[in-house]
Amino acid sequence: MSVAPMLDWTDRHCRYFHRLLSRHALLYTEMVTTGALLHGDVGRHLRFSEEEHPVALQLGGSEPADLAASARLGEQWGYDEINLNCGCPSERVQRGAFGACLMNEPQLVADCVKAMVDTVSVPVTVKHRIGIDQVEEYGFVRDFVGQVADAGCNVFIVHARNAWLKGLSPKQNRDIPPLRYGVVARLKRDFPHLTIAINGAIATDEAVLGQLAEVDGVMIGREAYHNPWWLASWDALFFGEQPCDLTRERVEERMVEYMQREAAEHGTHWYAIARHMLGLRNGLPGARRWRQVWSDHRLKHLPAREVMDIARTRPAPAQEPAAMLPAA
Repeated sequence: MSVAPMLDWTDRHCRYFHRLLSRHALLYTEMVTTGALLHGDVGRHLRFSEEEHPVALQLGGSEPADLAASARLGEQWGYDEINLNCGCPSERVQRGAFGACLMNEPQLVADCVKAMVDTVSVPVTVKHRIGIDQVEEYGFVRDFVGQVADAGCNVFIVHARNAWLKGLSPKQNRDIPPLRYGVVARLKRDFPHLTIAINGAIATDEAVLGQLAEVDGVMIGREAYHNPWWLASWDALFFGEQPCDLTRERVEERMVEYMQREAAEHGTHWYAIARHMLGLRNGLPGARRWRQVWSDHRLKHLPAREVMDIARTRPAPAQEPAAMLPAA
């Protein structure tokens, strides 16, 4: 089980929050470009908390030497895996000649993977789509995986949709191209020696278990962000641990402790962290008001612990009519 790399979402604060919910799920950074690492503030992009392990660094790039240098930085900073993005369909990424458009150049991807494998000792993995634009022939993705595997990649995370490089936004690319889970299952049958994980609109325990009967792993994207409490059941359901007595209240308290630590060590305001936990109480009475308090910019001058106290103090029923509460 893993949580997908999501731009503007899975920053280090989000990952710390998710780690409180699951001890074993693999967490991914947002995509970090090689240019940002080789010519920018490395610490800003790669700093993370030790509590986040296991955590993978996702890189965006298409120059083997640059990717090797960036992978080396990732290993030096302590990441447990280096992942190459071959699935992002955004036009900005295409202008940089990486992301999903790399699937049209499997030899280049193989060269990139080999350069990284030869440089680092941690696993090098690839996240990709099942096709590009209207190309739906299975041979396209089969040959891509085969060629990249020969370069030393043993783990492929497969988003079970095509990437339409023209005419659709990144958001539309997550919904409009049809899901074809069978393609990913077929990859596992054809490459039994490889680790194949699947990604794409999987949002229930039953759906996860169904996929795990066909492939080796499941990566969860938006559902993990919008319904994070689901992660609290993963260790027992998918990693064989005994159910724990974790509560949402204790998670909130741990996040406040983290906010205080971040403010002291890095000057990070709690408001930049709180946005990641707004889904924690989804489905509970009073969830809307709780979210409103934690996202109220008028409270930014207060310490995080005082904001938590306000969020936990429910108004009298007359002030919070039942119609305002989300369905249980």
